[in-house]
Amino acid sequence: MNVIRKALARVDRYQQAHAPLAVTVAVIKKFSDDGAGNRAALIAYYGFFSLFPLLLLFTTLLGFFLSAHAKQDVVDSALKQIPLFKDFTQHSLTGSGLALAIGLIGALLSGMGVTMATQNAFNTVYAVPHREQPNFLVSRWRSLKLLVVFGVLQLVSTAASGVVSGGVGGGGLLVGGILVSLLLNAVMFFAVFRLMTDDAVRTSELWPGIAISAVAWEVLQAVGGLYVGHELKGASGTYGQFATVIALLVWFYLGARVVVYAAEINVVLTRRLWPRSLFGEPLPADRKARAALAKMEERDGTQTVDVTFHPRTAKAGGDPSHPRYAVAPEPSPGEDADTARWPADGEDASRFRGGGAG
Repeated sequence: MNVIRKALARVDRYQQAHAPLAVTVAVIKKFSDDGAGNRAALIAYYGFFSLFPLLLLFTTLLGFFLSAHAKQDVVDSALKQIPLFKDFTQHSLTGSGLALAIGLIGALLSGMGVTMATQNAFNTVYAVPHREQPNFLVSRWRSLKLLVVFGVLQLVSTAASGVVSGGVGGGGLLVGGILVSLLLNAVMFFAVFRLMTDDAVRTSELWPGIAISAVAWEVLQAVGGLYVGHELKGASGTYGQFATVIALLVWFYLGARVVVYAAEINVVLTRRLWPRSLFGEPLPADRKARAALAKMEERDGTQTVDVTFHPRTAKAGGDPSHPRYAVAPEPSPGEDADTARWPADGEDASRFRGGGAG
């Protein structure tokens, strides 16, 4: 066992000493600590159910304002961003007041679900205490603004993607279409990150995640279509329908994970939450990240959550007041926590706001 522990310790020291590996480990560990996988699943869930009301609203509006040929071209271009919907437009599309009303109500309710789930995920990633998070009305107003911006930019982005997938005009236009699509993706994710992130976070801290999301979204659109086409080729009608639903859910989940991971990268880089310890005592970045996560539970101005760190057991040896057990002396906003100190012999532990040894 000692040999295994020593080997693991060497691996841990190696990743801590190499910045690219340390940042990668820190992002993965923070993603796990935040329960971000569950947050991404919730975004994907609402995204899946928002798709169909949005399609109904989209096609109904086109039926009012465009000719049949122009309407079909626009819809084809838009749906090429989403795998599995190549045959969606086989039937004629016409404008309908009832369909418009149903689509509008469904799109608002389900779309707000997506944006609220994203906002909650970002609040967790950035460790925003509950007392500082937007209230009921403000959070929904921000979500509604994002929904409008996202819808408009998505329509424009689909047109560029249509040019890319069609390859009209040769290689020059193809490359231009890719660049335009990436630019529009960047604008779209700028809106997502800026509107969904707490106002205390500077815009300059958001750019790494915006760039990663824009590129990854473009790749996900292309790879997703190829994968789905390969997997569903030759599938029977019944099996193909089930496979379509599963593949679409997977596609949404991957997209949600990409965005949440991008937000985690922003936090790790800008708040210097690396290197992290895998097997040994918590490092300053570990204590800082855990303290911030604990202090999220502050619900209002009457509640304060103080965080202390101590050896694993009372017999662990060493001085519990050693700086390695303390929270970083200058934490970022929202991450302040009392420096850990163990009660001295005979000292009343209840005097400590952090609960003393607990």
